[in-house]
Amino acid sequence: MSLSQWLLIAGLAAATFATRLLGYLAGDRLRQSRFAFVLEDLPGLIVVALVASSLAGTEPKTWIAAALAVAIAWVSNNVVVTMSAGLAAYLALGVVIT
Repeated sequence: MSLSQWLLIAGLAAATFATRLLGYLAGDRLRQSRFAFVLEDLPGLIVVALVASSLAGTEPKTWIAAALAVAIAWVSNNVVVTMSAGLAAYLALGVVIT
């Protein structure tokens, strides 16, 4: 391997280490700050952002299946049931709406 490849690996390793170290050092301060409530909602917000970005520019059947999955999630509060129903709705709509 060339020197530039080794430097790239070393730089990426240093960036990864620095990111983890900063999270470790700032984690306690964030938990004790007035913004701690954001950390409790962060996983859900990330999931919503990922789902919303994956729905952008898709067919209407995808939106209908996603809306059905949201309704089932609200009623059942069960991840497995929600995912199964969303997949079943998408497949069923794929047969009906081509």
